[in-house]
Amino acid sequence: MADEAPADGRDAITVRLPFGERRVPRGTRPAELLREAPADLARRALVAVVDGEVVDLARPLERDAEVRFLTFDDEAGRAVFRHSTTHLLAQAVKRLYPEARLATGPALADRFYYDIQFPEPIGEADLARIEAEMAKVAAEDLPIVREEWSREAARAFFAERGEPFKVEIVDEIPEGQPISVYRQGEFVDLCRGPHVPSTGRLRHFKLLNVAGAYWRGVEGNPVLQRVYGTSFERREDLDRYLWVREEARRRDHRRLGPELDLFSFHDEAPGFAFWRPKGWVLFRELERLSREVQERHGYEEVRTPYIYRAELWKVSGHWEHYRDNMFLSEREGEVFGFKPMNCPGHCLLFAEKVRSYRDLPLRIAEYGPLARCERSGTLHGLLRVRGFHQDDAHLFLREDQIADEIADVVAIVDEIYGVFAMPYRIVLSTRPEDFMGEPELWERAEAQLAEALDRIGRPYRLNPGDGAFYGPKLDFYVTDALGREWQTATVQLDFQMPIQFGLRYVASDGRERTPVMIHRAILGSIERFTGILVEHFAGDFPLWLAPVQARVLTISDEVAAYAREAAAALRAAGLRVEVDDRGEKIGLKIRDAETAKVPYMLVVGRREAEAGELAVRARKGENLGAMTVAAFAERALDEVRSRRLPGALAGREAGEAG
Repeated sequence: MADEAPADGRDAITVRLPFGERRVPRGTRPAELLREAPADLARRALVAVVDGEVVDLARPLERDAEVRFLTFDDEAGRAVFRHSTTHLLAQAVKRLYPEARLATGPALADRFYYDIQFPEPIGEADLARIEAEMAKVAAEDLPIVREEWSREAARAFFAERGEPFKVEIVDEIPEGQPISVYRQGEFVDLCRGPHVPSTGRLRHFKLLNVAGAYWRGVEGNPVLQRVYGTSFERREDLDRYLWVREEARRRDHRRLGPELDLFSFHDEAPGFAFWRPKGWVLFRELERLSREVQERHGYEEVRTPYIYRAELWKVSGHWEHYRDNMFLSEREGEVFGFKPMNCPGHCLLFAEKVRSYRDLPLRIAEYGPLARCERSGTLHGLLRVRGFHQDDAHLFLREDQIADEIADVVAIVDEIYGVFAMPYRIVLSTRPEDFMGEPELWERAEAQLAEALDRIGRPYRLNPGDGAFYGPKLDFYVTDALGREWQTATVQLDFQMPIQFGLRYVASDGRERTPVMIHRAILGSIERFTGILVEHFAGDFPLWLAPVQARVLTISDEVAAYAREAAAALRAAGLRVEVDDRGEKIGLKIRDAETAKVPYMLVVGRREAEAGELAVRARKGENLGAMTVAAFAERALDEVRSRRLPGALAGREAGEAG
């Protein structure tokens, strides 16, 4: 492609590319520029970004511009790829079900869906037939072409074809805004785009499930069927995604929790967990880990009330900004609120006496119950509940202490998530639309958080507008054993609430000043984190966390007394031990212990009883040989104290993911 004015008389424009600057004829398409791109980029490019706008590779360039290209490796590229696959799905559906009416089909983070009104409801069994038709459309390698139509032409086209949802969308497009459609073969769909160049790029996909949906999510509107699917550039990535999806189903904490006798839920208390004894062991071990770390970092634990008068929530700002998420009760003419957060109570504690600058930072921790009125449709096992506990803490400090305290909180995050081999990334969320206080204070708080992270060399991503109503925050996203991300820890920098409560401390110059406040929870909700851990470990917990750490299995009734004595000695040493002395065969007892995911099986027969030993077997099937009760106790307790991880996770890098 020449770097000079074109000979055909067309105007030349300057295009700045990642691989150099070019002078090209006006009207040149980004696809043509790929002829000089590196081979891998030329082969994989899906769309172009022209001066920041994502466009089709066939969109003509009309002015000087900076142009780059997106592949499936880019988040925006993946979104285009998957949205294009929704058109592949829609075309296949219209071929198989000509009377089907199409609504909308957006891309999600790792999937897509299309809402469709079928002549007769379809089921999971119909997805394979639709998939097969999608494969035919992909094999035809139809060009995907953008066209701009007048409002009248678009409306008439979709009305004539019996597509009322498309007509409704056309009618709502503002005057003066271009109306674009995309054509691929005989199929035309209303869409802003952009799209991949042809259906041949969309060969690796899978339809996942069908669900019900109201048109535009409004109850009372027509009922549609939402067909979910996913697509990938490479078959191996699709296969990996499907394996993770199936493995996630196998690990689902809502199934494993009751199976392992950890927790349950009942309709009589929606959104509140019933902790069974074994599950409560998990809960207490997580609290114990948190307490151990926090005490070393100078935290003091408190316990505050869980019901307050409405006046407190008005002072804190929750009444105005968070009331819809609170459980409220009226008694004796007064309104009370169940606490969704501990911060107002901790502010009352701070205000009880005169504080000096020497008292700061003051670090107050609490593990008490909290309640939030989540909508019933959002509840999801332990991952989204109404009643929960946090490893919650509030730090009251001077402004010059912010960077040091943020660094210390991140050090706690490193230590705790290192225990579980969970890498993480950090997101900095800034002022939301519904905020409390002055914008200038917000800007100062946001800058302080960013500077604190920069000082300790921690990369982060910005998430504009998603801060708490009282301050910007850092959200920590951990990655589990299946590569899935979960938002867990949160750190919020708050200049507002101390002002609301009139909190003061005496500075070194004798003047009173307002402290700054840091809200932080490392595990987040302990309920939610337990659910994440059940899935992370697939219920196969490390020894320190396992509700039952060992089970003594008898070969015959004659050794039952010895088995109980051995178990009692191990319990006295500090281990959690059960005895299975049923009159069943030892093979069945071993299988039952493996199913219950007990880390160690301690088999005793006549020989072991006479020798005062245990035949030690790890859950993964490894026979560790005979040991005395004391020797096994020493081995197990060393594993507990070190909090070693099982299997493949033991070598997994933890901490900050970047």
